[in-house]
Amino acid sequence: MRCACHVEAGGVHLQIDTGPDFRAQALRFGVDRVDAVLFTHHHFDHVAGIDDLRPFLFANRTPIPCYALPETAESLRRMYGYIFTDRTYPGVPHLEIRVIDGPFTVPSRHDPALGVAGDPIPGRHGSRPVAGFRIGRFAYLTDVNRLGAGAEERLAGLDVLVLDALRREPHPTHFSIAEAVETARRIGAARTAFVHMTHSVLHAEEQARLPVGMELGYDGLVLDC
Repeated sequence: MRCACHVEAGGVHLQIDTGPDFRAQALRFGVDRVDAVLFTHHHFDHVAGIDDLRPFLFANRTPIPCYALPETAESLRRMYGYIFTDRTYPGVPHLEIRVIDGPFTVPSRHDPALGVAGDPIPGRHGSRPVAGFRIGRFAYLTDVNRLGAGAEERLAGLDVLVLDALRREPHPTHFSIAEAVETARRIGAARTAFVHMTHSVLHAEEQARLPVGMELGYDGLVLDC
């Protein structure tokens, strides 16, 4: 399945990215609540399931906020103008863009007393800015080939890191496995899971090469911290 993450923290349910198979992921893995969506960037494989957020509004009409960097937010408005701009069709999901450029707090749509803090971690996906996200002692960074200034310092003290690692060979917009391992070593999380591997990566073969405390992710992986 496409690369995405569902985070439950402090009673708040956060969906990181909504790829084209988001509906299938939600059904398969029992995702029954979304308080907010955090978008890493606007590429098709991370946003194309956005319409399938609609069922999460049937029982609770409170709009779902969508947090994104300025460039990503502008692209989402352009790509999904029928959701974020004109809203002329009554069946579109009620979503609201929230532009972020620093730490932010996501409230629960179900209990206003609950909320969780997030920190957008700057990265580059080739020439484009992308956001990783730190939530407590967990961080998720996909589609990166380098981190922004100060990012590694902001990732200190993690229990769990999820990090892009496309393949063995170098790539212009993603970390290779070797680059991801070196980056993970510098960050020093207690546990690191690599994601967004291409079909050329043979899971058991690559897993056997990884250092202790690092592993390849897989569909349905659950990480606790």
